[in-house]
Amino acid sequence: MNATMSLENTKHYPVMLSQILSIISPQHGGTFIDCTFGGGGYSKAILKHPNTKVIAIDRDKSVKKKATALVKEFPNRFSFYHEKFSNLNKIVYPKLEVKAIIFDLGLSTYQIADHERGFSFKSKGNLSMQMGLNKISAYELVNFLDKTNLSNVIKILGEEKEGKKIANKIAQYRIKKKIETPEELTNIIKEAKRNNFKKNPATKTFQALRIIVNKELTELIEGLIAATELLKADGILILVSFHSLEDRIIKNFFKLHSSSNSNPSRYIPQSSNSNNQNLFKFFQKKVLTPSEDEIKENHSSRSAKLRYGIRNNIKFSYSKTMDTKFNKYTNIEKLAL
Repeated sequence: MNATMSLENTKHYPVMLSQILSIISPQHGGTFIDCTFGGGGYSKAILKHPNTKVIAIDRDKSVKKKATALVKEFPNRFSFYHEKFSNLNKIVYPKLEVKAIIFDLGLSTYQIADHERGFSFKSKGNLSMQMGLNKISAYELVNFLDKTNLSNVIKILGEEKEGKKIANKIAQYRIKKKIETPEELTNIIKEAKRNNFKKNPATKTFQALRIIVNKELTELIEGLIAATELLKADGILILVSFHSLEDRIIKNFFKLHSSSNSNPSRYIPQSSNSNNQNLFKFFQKKVLTPSEDEIKENHSSRSAKLRYGIRNNIKFSYSKTMDTKFNKYTNIEKLAL
């Protein structure tokens, strides 16, 4: 069986689908935006209801085949754009009444299964980690980024305590030869880290490299801003995240724009900016997680966290507060320019 056939046969699980459908109520109709089309699970589930329309976005060009099939099946109800969701405001007509905007920030099953993409620890393919529309790859970062910056990337974006040790080991190795595959990089990291790890020792380093290659945190902040500006009163903003940095940004964004009188986090300074607005009349303070049954069926969903907010009718204006609070991370991502 060739790689293309095996990818087509890979089963896709839309994470926390039942919870999302219960929040957005597609049975009552409306227009929905799927900002991370992936395998199309959310879009397909929404389109099962006859009075719905879906606008889907994905930066990964490999999903175009599945998107094209849905366009043919629902020519008047489904449209797809190969674009980053940070450019949402360039795609969607600003006066459009949108019922809900959905973000699933995890890697798709197909991206992980395609070993030529470089997301899998065991892959002997390219050390890429590119989701699409990128300017740099993990190969370039691992082989050419100076040791100090590489250490900071791993420590801050990967939240990896042994980032300096890993960066030193990578720097030593690449003097002899370029690091070409994820499997090769994983073995180098194993040598650098202590023994007795509960999960793959390369997990946090891979997270850090993937984040910087795709500028994921900058994209998330810009996507949150674009979606909040687009939504009208009673519009729902839903995000499913898979690691603590994403969830921290999402939680603080909702808190910042739901209660301007309180400090969103003890880890970030109190803002003196008076332009913060209560743009959400409700947000889910207690994070929602997958059911035990879903985790049994789809083990990769175990780390998923769902948060959502419901817009009020206050006009959006951006105060750049999020940029200030999270510039520790977004400034590191600028290394990928």
